[in-house]
Amino acid sequence: MTDTVISSASKEVVIGFNRPFVMIGERINPTGRKMLSKEMAEGDFSRVEQDTLAQVAAGAHMLDVNAGIPLVDEPKILADTIKLVQSLTDLPLSIDSSIVAALEAGLEVYQGKALLNSVTGEEERLEVVLPLVKKYGCAVVAISNDETGISEDPDVRFEVAKKIVEHAADYGIPSSDIVVDPLVMPIGAVNSAVRQVMSLVRRLQDELKVNTTCGASNVSFGLPNRHGVNAAFLTMAIAAGLTSAITNPLHDSVMQAVMGADVMMGNDPHCQKWIKKYREPVAEGESGGKRERRRARVR
Repeated sequence: MTDTVISSASKEVVIGFNRPFVMIGERINPTGRKMLSKEMAEGDFSRVEQDTLAQVAAGAHMLDVNAGIPLVDEPKILADTIKLVQSLTDLPLSIDSSIVAALEAGLEVYQGKALLNSVTGEEERLEVVLPLVKKYGCAVVAISNDETGISEDPDVRFEVAKKIVEHAADYGIPSSDIVVDPLVMPIGAVNSAVRQVMSLVRRLQDELKVNTTCGASNVSFGLPNRHGVNAAFLTMAIAAGLTSAITNPLHDSVMQAVMGADVMMGNDPHCQKWIKKYREPVAEGESGGKRERRRARVR
């Protein structure tokens, strides 16, 4: 069993085999959100604040924070965003950027043990990101692509993940601090995309003993009713061994899929979380429920 521990200053989340699935809220990301991108570039973080509180209320276990806005000082904006989000919630964060300077700026201000998103199998990327992981003692998302791009062959993607784990070990980074992203491609474009991921997730767990994550909404790109497809994917992926995902907790179908999968996998003992969230409240004056009222009428 492998546990990946992520924390804020006061709260710890564990991603692990045979543990409840970890939902990482995706909303603090200006990619594809023109209004959010414009506001963050101008120093207006009101929408970030709204998205933070909404995802916390919806039941996210962690939050992903991204400030990928063209032609801005991304390191500063990412650091400012992380400080704001940590002032609003104690949920641990995933620090998300393709720019190494931004990743380090985020780590410098972060309180706790972050999940760094991300490193790939490209030699140049490995040589600059892994030292950051070691320096700050964080965990890291390992994306299973390299200089050759994203292979449709899951065996190739497995070898890239293995390469990252081995390079991390050279820096003294344990495999428990590596969370592999097997790369979910759009099912509308690659018909075997989900079968590939299921096969790869099982191998990553059985052979490399690492936890896994993904951008779950990628699977539904270009399709109608994306939330329904995302929910179906997550249920299947959790059964295959996926241990976390970056996704949108504001959609009920997605949350129900994840919580229901936890029930089915035995990771919600006695269905306590499911019952707490979905049990119908007893109306005032009906504390005994319908059964008690029927008994009263019989008497």
